[in-house]
Amino acid sequence: MHARSRLVALAWLACLSTCAAAQPFQLPTKNRALFEPGGEERYFAPTPGKTWVSGTFGCVRSNGHQLHEGIDILWTERDRKGEPTDTVAAAADGTIAYVNRKAGLSNYGNYLILRHRIEGLEVCTLYAHLTSIREDLQRGTPIKSGEALGILGRTTNTKTRITTDRAHLHFEISLIANDRYAAWHEANLAGLRNDHGNWNGRNLLGLDPRAVLLRQRADGGKFSLLRFIQAQPELCRVLVRKSELAIARANRPLVRTNPTAEKEGAAAYEIALNFNGVPSQIIPRAPSELKGYTGKYHLLSVNDAEQKQHGCRKLLVVKAGKWELTATALQHLDLLAF
Repeated sequence: MHARSRLVALAWLACLSTCAAAQPFQLPTKNRALFEPGGEERYFAPTPGKTWVSGTFGCVRSNGHQLHEGIDILWTERDRKGEPTDTVAAAADGTIAYVNRKAGLSNYGNYLILRHRIEGLEVCTLYAHLTSIREDLQRGTPIKSGEALGILGRTTNTKTRITTDRAHLHFEISLIANDRYAAWHEANLAGLRNDHGNWNGRNLLGLDPRAVLLRQRADGGKFSLLRFIQAQPELCRVLVRKSELAIARANRPLVRTNPTAEKEGAAAYEIALNFNGVPSQIIPRAPSELKGYTGKYHLLSVNDAEQKQHGCRKLLVVKAGKWELTATALQHLDLLAF
């Protein structure tokens, strides 16, 4: 092993020793109905005219054709004017990554993002539609799990206002696609405004917070976010012909060892993606393993059943009887590799 590789390996082992026991997530508000039998209607804020399911994560909007990348948690307390007063708290230890106090700049309204390092993964949590955000919070502020961040509300810049009865916290648990998102956006989406730099919603790869919280509760102290991600149902596998991958550098535990690539060097990466484009496994591939593959991206396999059930991200399409990556998927892969 080269001296540099040995140092990297030692540093990684040190990280594992401190990150092995993943800190558990906690509910970000006082609403505990998620853990009560039949409590879903009191926990999830539905979209107008729909059931509580529309306030959950996944393909739950527009009759299953639109993705909702977080969960909408209903208020529990109001003031005399009917406005919510619930405190929003940090779901895990972390640092403030971004604060937006200009509600008109985002569908999220007033929102903030916390950054966490959990089991060697780059994770963030997002708290949106807040009435107010704690005044002293700014980028880099360290935060403890359970620490107050702001007040639940209904701020947004959408045409359809959030009514007082639907006031809620939009909460996300996500991986970060690329720390160079702002540069990627400028290079690939020049005509589209980006008011939030690296913390644009396109850069957040959402996991299902409800599933995380329920699995954590079921597993007790044995819960592992890494294992949760690795166990995500696979939508497809894609080969990305590039010697380095941003998502792999930032999330080393998702990278599987490949002796051939270690010997020859990585010339590409095989990535298993879930329906929302979250990598559950990343495998470096050596030049000798790429014979027969052409182009920057190659679709290796598709889980037909998963695509049929969760196709709202629109990553795949059938053309001439064969699965192909859509323009959305190619754009997503470009971001992961940028």
